[in-house]
Amino acid sequence: MAHAELTQAAAGEAMPPRRRSLAACLEASLGMLVEIPAAVLVVAEIVILFAGVVARYGLHQPLIWSDELASILFLWLAMLGAAVAFRRSEHMRMTAVVANAKPAMRAYLDVVATCAALAFLLLIAWPAYEYAYEESFITTPALQIPNVWRAAALPVGIGLMALFALLRLARTSDIRLMLGAVLSVALLIGVFWLAQPWLRPLGNINLIIFFVGVAGFCVLAGVPIAFGFGLAIFGYLALTTHTPLMVLVGRMDEGMSHLILLSVPLFVFLGLLIEMTGMARAMVAFLASLLGHVRGGLHYVLVGAMYLVSGISGSKAADMAAVAPVLFPEMKARGARPGDLVALLAATGAQTETIPPSLVLITIGSVTGVSIAALFTGGLLPGVVLAITLSALVWWRYRHEDLSQVKRATVGEIVRSFVIALPALALPFVIRAAVVEGVATATEVSTIGIVYGLVAGLLVYRHFDWRRLVPMLVETACLSGAILLIIGTATGMAWGLTQSGFSRSLAAAMTGLPGGSAAFIAVSIVAFMILGSVLEGIPAIVLFGPLLFPIARAVGVHEVHYAMIVILAMGIGLFAPPFGVGYYAACAIGRVDPAEGIRPIWGYLLALLVGLIIVAIFPWISIGFL
Repeated sequence: MAHAELTQAAAGEAMPPRRRSLAACLEASLGMLVEIPAAVLVVAEIVILFAGVVARYGLHQPLIWSDELASILFLWLAMLGAAVAFRRSEHMRMTAVVANAKPAMRAYLDVVATCAALAFLLLIAWPAYEYAYEESFITTPALQIPNVWRAAALPVGIGLMALFALLRLARTSDIRLMLGAVLSVALLIGVFWLAQPWLRPLGNINLIIFFVGVAGFCVLAGVPIAFGFGLAIFGYLALTTHTPLMVLVGRMDEGMSHLILLSVPLFVFLGLLIEMTGMARAMVAFLASLLGHVRGGLHYVLVGAMYLVSGISGSKAADMAAVAPVLFPEMKARGARPGDLVALLAATGAQTETIPPSLVLITIGSVTGVSIAALFTGGLLPGVVLAITLSALVWWRYRHEDLSQVKRATVGEIVRSFVIALPALALPFVIRAAVVEGVATATEVSTIGIVYGLVAGLLVYRHFDWRRLVPMLVETACLSGAILLIIGTATGMAWGLTQSGFSRSLAAAMTGLPGGSAAFIAVSIVAFMILGSVLEGIPAIVLFGPLLFPIARAVGVHEVHYAMIVILAMGIGLFAPPFGVGYYAACAIGRVDPAEGIRPIWGYLLALLVGLIIVAIFPWISIGFL
């Protein structure tokens, strides 16, 4: 992502001033026209869902239209957020290969990534329009309005992203580079189109060609994951089947607009809110007063703080951004190496993937039908087990730390910091209790957390920067759009895999493994560690969750236990170099060169693997409190 931005910046310096200023002016104006409605939609969703909770639980008069209106606005939020993410170059992509290329090749691949995304958007534009037109004949049950008001978000969002792609290409200074990239993408698409008569007779071999070959090539070449998936499933359906392409848009709509996923943007916003109001700082200060005087104490604080903050935000990037700036300066002052700090930060990111309200937990619930309340309950202890294995390694590494200059906090200071941190410490328990006790759904509970955070920030901590509110809302829409577009295209791929009969073949192979459930779990751990490294957690779950969870039930593995295993395995892959993007996010947040953390992180990853094996061997850890 950073390389793309640097390349564009360098290109902008050499660009003719008139063309550069015109393209930049158009992009800035269009960006503002998209960002403001996206921010307003986040606020609208919070208000509608919280009003639904109050009306149903407080007034005992449910608003029958609230979920429907929230669903309509949600698809618009997802598509406008995806457009904002495209403009900001913040769609998830794997840059490990691109980053190691020579500067000229890197610049070429960055433009190819834009051209490939534009190609998918242009290919899907007409089917999206057809889909929206067909939806105009459907009337929504509660509001009694044509469903085109919701479905129109798809062609509008696709059109906006295509405009941003064209403006980005217009800002490219090297015309030959741009033409070369455009011709390369057009040539590849043309070759596949001409090969159509040879592809159709190949049957399920096309799954390997498109879902492994095309998708894998796009991801490795730095094409944003959502668009790489989109090109793969579009090519598969268009060139090897007779399926109307409007069906693909329908599957994307289904994947992106599931109401459970509305908690994604709301928990992202909650994570930004607790950092801005100082709630995260208060929790860290309390933990530091308890453990700061012991050897490796601040490292234990980092592990504990990530556990607590993960119980609030649900977003790993938000978790790390809330904790690291508070702890790292003092840890460095005590002699900790920067590489070891980002290594532990990345490891705690993997450790806390199962802590509710993890976005991966919510995604699993939406695509597999597993109870969200059960997942929230089952996710707490596995995180504790991994925290213990990480802490054991911290004890070994820092058992000789010099603390002669560190002053131990008095009982009075500990009590004072506890009182200050109490409202923040209570928030994870408020969120979990609201879901388990039936006060609110997993979608609605995020609004309770937001209102709680606003009240605590304004009245208790009195640290509320109103100037940051709009950028936080835009950032929420941006990150949510990037996540939801991946879920949409991955849902299309999962549907294509199911229709091809692959799921039946996979089920037969997995249930026939020698060793029964133990072998199935072992294979799943290896597979999801690889998938987590390459695809990140949410796309992997959307693709393979609907296929593998029924198999887990068939071989006798409890679905909540299986969910914890695959989430932790994906987390290890996500934060493992050289491909895991979570590791590079930790380095960016800690402002440390990734090379410095490569060596120390392997010990932490080994500790995580030991914890994962313990969780896999003892199902009670995941399901003992269900």
